[in-house]
Amino acid sequence: MKKNILLIIATLLLFSCNNKSSSGKFTLTGELKNAPDQKIYLEELFFSQKAPEVLDTADLVNGKFSATAIGAEQGLYRIRLEKASTGFIFINDNSQINLTADLTKMDLNGPTFNTAANALLKNFMISMDGKRTTLMNQSAKLDTMKAQKAADSLLTIESDIFEGLSSSYKNYLVQYIDTVSNPVMALFALGYTRGIDPLQLQKPVSSLATRFPKHQAIATIVAQYNEMLVKMQQQNEAKKGMPQVGSMAPDITMNDTNDKPFSLSQLRGKYVLVDFWASWCMPCRGENPNVVAAYNKFKDKNFTVLGVSLDDDKAAWLKAIADDKLTWKHISDLKKWSSAAVPLYGFDGIPYNVLIDPQGKIIAVSLREEALQNKLAELLK
Repeated sequence: MKKNILLIIATLLLFSCNNKSSSGKFTLTGELKNAPDQKIYLEELFFSQKAPEVLDTADLVNGKFSATAIGAEQGLYRIRLEKASTGFIFINDNSQINLTADLTKMDLNGPTFNTAANALLKNFMISMDGKRTTLMNQSAKLDTMKAQKAADSLLTIESDIFEGLSSSYKNYLVQYIDTVSNPVMALFALGYTRGIDPLQLQKPVSSLATRFPKHQAIATIVAQYNEMLVKMQQQNEAKKGMPQVGSMAPDITMNDTNDKPFSLSQLRGKYVLVDFWASWCMPCRGENPNVVAAYNKFKDKNFTVLGVSLDDDKAAWLKAIADDKLTWKHISDLKKWSSAAVPLYGFDGIPYNVLIDPQGKIIAVSLREEALQNKLAELLK
């Protein structure tokens, strides 16, 4: 759970883009087969917290309708049906746009808008749907194999396949953003980039300003992206000098659950997992059973855990310790993210942990799931 969540560029954008061929007013006519008579709503969509805005309401009669709106800049819109959860998204890249669809064939291949930008939009969504389905299927296959305790060699093969698919997916998106001819589609594709290293997007995002120099939305996204890079650089600079693998672990002294001071250095001579967590952190609580299993397996082999909580409510902290059966030593200054441990160890998200050898040197960080037990098994034979 991150202390400071970086702005996700695509979710902040209002898709409003210059359209050199548009005079502002556009009309959408449609023919919807197998659709009962009802109201049709033409909405403008926003990639922010702003709700869709209805620009026009029309009557669908005998499967036909016509709706008109003013959009001085090219953007993303939707036709919504009154009596169905169905909606059709489109780009207003022409003053006259036509939609044909069959409500009995509601997949990505079905609805068709007759303009160039909407052909790009449809093809992109079909391509991305296929790539994401392939990724999810491979991920599910890996999960099943792990649950069935498949041989490590087979898991390695399937993991390599997944990593290859994931890399191909990311590279496709980066190249698409860097080469697509329509600015709305470049922005739309950015909405799929969650999970991609922001530095991998540096070239395509920067090039958008050159490719679409008069485009206000492009200017906005480039500015936001550059601001994010500056913040990332500042965070990286702040982390320089923070304890890393091979350095001595900074000592921590805080009150334990009985309000008595306790220091990490008091555990010198043991392998210690310093586990930074909090009762309010659901990912931490989800990881706790793994830490419990590791502790129970290796506690008689010169290994222990020191829980360092970022709680600010002692009752909630103690309850979580009891509920999750965390039977090792726990300390906290009950200051949440203002805890003295945060600047000492330089982390900005929890769960986070540091494994320390008997001399007090850091030998590993961020050991999660099976990585924790694997590392301990390697050390504590």
